[in-house]
Amino acid sequence: MEIDPIEPAEAAANPAHARLNTWVAITVALLATFMGICKVKDDNIVQAMQQAQADKIDNWSFYQARNIRQEIGQAELTQLLIARSAATPAQRPAIDSAIARYKALVADQATKKDSVRALAVAASTTYDSLNYRDDQFDLSDTLVALAISLLALTSLTHKRWLYWIAMVPTGLGFLMGLAGLLGLHIHPDALSRLLS
Repeated sequence: MEIDPIEPAEAAANPAHARLNTWVAITVALLATFMGICKVKDDNIVQAMQQAQADKIDNWSFYQARNIRQEIGQAELTQLLIARSAATPAQRPAIDSAIARYKALVADQATKKDSVRALAVAASTTYDSLNYRDDQFDLSDTLVALAISLLALTSLTHKRWLYWIAMVPTGLGFLMGLAGLLGLHIHPDALSRLLS
């Protein structure tokens, strides 16, 4: 079938084509509105994902810094323990004081390292949770864009059956968008892995 540029004028005279075009226009308007609402929420989720990713990187970096401090403290403690065994009785009180300080430092860094590790793991979990919802919005956007394309073809060709085919990605896109908005656990993992 060829598309005739004159045909839209003739379509206005045909009530069935005019009705179909009205349905297409209403559907596209509703999809565009829904897509806009989803886009706002998706952008907020992406910002939260970026913050969670930054927190995760910062916390793992701080974890490594604490780990290095603990290792250096442990090495110095080992050196002091070796030095104590060869020290004179007059030198031992100063070495014992240093040993006590380094034991406290090593224990303190181990405790702080564990708390920073917990923050890094929590940030990673937050990122994964947000990414799950971001995938839902991405899939919704893709399906709604496909539906709008099919609806444009429907408007050009005046094929009613094409309108009903367009309703398949419309419904699925709407479902995935609602899942993202409402935090529902609807997620086509296989498709997300394929598109990632």
